[in-house]
Amino acid sequence: MNITYDVRLWAIREHVGKDRKTGKPRSTYRVRWLVAGRDFGETFQTRALAESFRSKLVTAQREGVAFDMASGLPEPMARELNSRSWYEHAVAYVDMKWPHASAKHRKGVAESLTGATMSLFATDRGAPSDEVLRRALNTYVFNKARRDEGPPPEELATAVAWAARNTVKLAALADAALIRKTLDGLAVLLTGGTASASTVARKRAVFSGALRYAVELGHLESHPMARVKWTAPKNTDEVDRQVVANPKQARALLAAVDSAMPELTAFFGCMYYAALRPEEALHLREDEYERPKEAGGWGWLHLTGATVAVGNGWGDGEGTIEHRSLKHRGRNATRDVPVAPALCVLLDRHLAEHPAGVNGRLFVTRRGPGGKYRPTAGQPLTNNAYGTAWRKAREKVLTPAQQRSPLARRPYDLRHAAVSLWLNAGVAAPQVAEWAGHSVHVLMKVYAKCIDGQQDAAKKRIENALKDDEQGLV
Repeated sequence: MNITYDVRLWAIREHVGKDRKTGKPRSTYRVRWLVAGRDFGETFQTRALAESFRSKLVTAQREGVAFDMASGLPEPMARELNSRSWYEHAVAYVDMKWPHASAKHRKGVAESLTGATMSLFATDRGAPSDEVLRRALNTYVFNKARRDEGPPPEELATAVAWAARNTVKLAALADAALIRKTLDGLAVLLTGGTASASTVARKRAVFSGALRYAVELGHLESHPMARVKWTAPKNTDEVDRQVVANPKQARALLAAVDSAMPELTAFFGCMYYAALRPEEALHLREDEYERPKEAGGWGWLHLTGATVAVGNGWGDGEGTIEHRSLKHRGRNATRDVPVAPALCVLLDRHLAEHPAGVNGRLFVTRRGPGGKYRPTAGQPLTNNAYGTAWRKAREKVLTPAQQRSPLARRPYDLRHAAVSLWLNAGVAAPQVAEWAGHSVHVLMKVYAKCIDGQQDAAKKRIENALKDDEQGLV
């Protein structure tokens, strides 16, 4: 801590403004002072509060107390300011983010802060095992709902208490070496391997947000990451063309699903023929499917949201799922997607053989004896259920070499196949972006390597243009 006795105090300055809500006149009071020639200030809502704070500065100056040059405060006040631990701050950051975050984002914040905190313990003396510490941090400490319910479970209580006592002080995060150590830790998997670029980027963003919040509250003078030249793994947004199934392969995979679990065929069909995300298909209701006006025609899907599995304890209500708005769109936004005749056939058959759940959703868990599937209370298909069905379809259709490859490895890759097919069919990029729920910039960045045949078509047009030009010269 750099200290000085060069302090100069100014009189309290009143500022008359307007209340943002009522528009009525309202005064604020600002205390200003200089420390080693550097200007500092604090604003208060009442004159009494401003005078109380200023009197503390005056008393410290008269008693010969040194002032901290970084915070501008008397040394005892600066020490108190910097006494907040990383644990306390991380918990406060979770509580600040919780009310406005989706369940999935809450879970991601907890996971990221857990990884960061594992690198920010001041000692390992008396520490529980890493596994128990991670579980305590991830499932209790960084879950506001569970903390609000009461003390931690008995098997985690010791780990929670140890973590609360042994993280570094926030002031220690001004050390670039500690920041680098934490970032390096976020880039490593528990197995010792390297995390994917997207995972590292997501965790780094959460850690950076927590540090930014510390700066905002005045606990840190500046953002510590600004002084660290740390290179994150490159994030390749482009879709690998190896994952994209061609139309023949996609149809064969859908046929394999249909032979084993016909109640899932239309679910996968929505991803391949309409480029829906899995969570968008799970959210789809019967009244959001507009049937074609004539047989063999095109229909429409009017998407209104997404259904995501998030686990217990992360949402605002009971249950393990969350219904939310469409990705990157407002709460009440919708998206219209055309339904190809082939998909209309699948959806019509699905509704005839497997009626929608009581909540109108098309793809819900079903059970019944003798192969008779009956809709339950409307719980969506589980990730495990449709993931298992897709894995079995790949095993049935693809060769051993293809099974080892990334070809259609995930159900989500059907969406990639759909968008790639639209682009290669010559559908204008803005139209594809609108149907797929992308911006044009993101669309072309993500699917650049999946567009085939465009160079040959472009060269052909240039060749024809040159021929016309040459004929005009003759």
